[in-house]
Amino acid sequence: MPSLGISLLKLYLPLMGWVFLGLALGQRLPPATMGILGKFLFWIGVPISIVAFLRRASLSGPIWIAPVTAWAAIFLGAGLAWLWLQHQPQALALSKPDLSKPDLGKPDLNEPNPSKPTRGSFILAAMVGNTGYLGYPVTLTLVGSKYFAWALFYDLLGTTIGAYGLGVVMAARYGMGVQPYGWLAQALGKNPALWSLGLGLTFRAVPLPPLLEQSLQIAAWSNVALSLILIGMRLSQLSSWRSLRLASISLGIKMLVVPFLLGLGLWLVGVQGPAQLVIVLQMAMPPAFATLVIAEAYDLDRDLAVTALAVGSTGLLFTLPIWLWLFQ
Repeated sequence: MPSLGISLLKLYLPLMGWVFLGLALGQRLPPATMGILGKFLFWIGVPISIVAFLRRASLSGPIWIAPVTAWAAIFLGAGLAWLWLQHQPQALALSKPDLSKPDLGKPDLNEPNPSKPTRGSFILAAMVGNTGYLGYPVTLTLVGSKYFAWALFYDLLGTTIGAYGLGVVMAARYGMGVQPYGWLAQALGKNPALWSLGLGLTFRAVPLPPLLEQSLQIAAWSNVALSLILIGMRLSQLSSWRSLRLASISLGIKMLVVPFLLGLGLWLVGVQGPAQLVIVLQMAMPPAFATLVIAEAYDLDRDLAVTALAVGSTGLLFTLPIWLWLFQ
């Protein structure tokens, strides 16, 4: 138990510190600052961190289990969310639009029957988690850089492709907006994290001068801090707390049921120890910010997506001790 408390203290102090700093900055700095920081991390910061952490990560063992489990978590989360909607008496029939309402097209989450866009956001929030910006620092702090490759493969070969692949297909099915499917290919092809994965794997064994190697590691950890600051800045802009009930149910599937079931499944097939913990932590992350991007692009229920992001990011502080206690 002391080691559990120390592990959480090592995580929560920097995690909450950087996020709270981002919350404060997000309320004071111009909104354009958040966009600039996000673009920097997307195109430069995160790719540098991937290359740097891969140099110290171990690729031994059945690392392919990480992306396979990621896809199992995506399908299980989406399936459980769909089944819940199907078996709820209040969710069996779609709401009929009321032409007398001035806000037609914006679903009221307090009505008993969720509309198609609301159902789409509900399923999407249960599918993919924030395994990059949030999953990376959590994994690095609690498990260490040796098993970072497991988290990396889970994120890039599972969550990223799942969000902009299956997530986009699902959003097009439930959404009210119209977007070309070519957006999927562009989103994946332009993702620099995927390119940096190949670059890092290719040159991970190439020796570098000590000063350059140290500078690369410092830059990588600095980008982790910037990622947490960006999360805080984005959370500072989330003002909607509608549909707390639906968001809580979707988060329960995403952050509790799926990690527990698949975590036990990993134990049954012999995946235990740090590798198991890394995968469980990635599965237990709150919904990814990509869910909000997709919800906006395909005109899903943005309010539900926002609520799920805010509640999930806060709830992570309370769910992490559960997974450390069960799987550490």
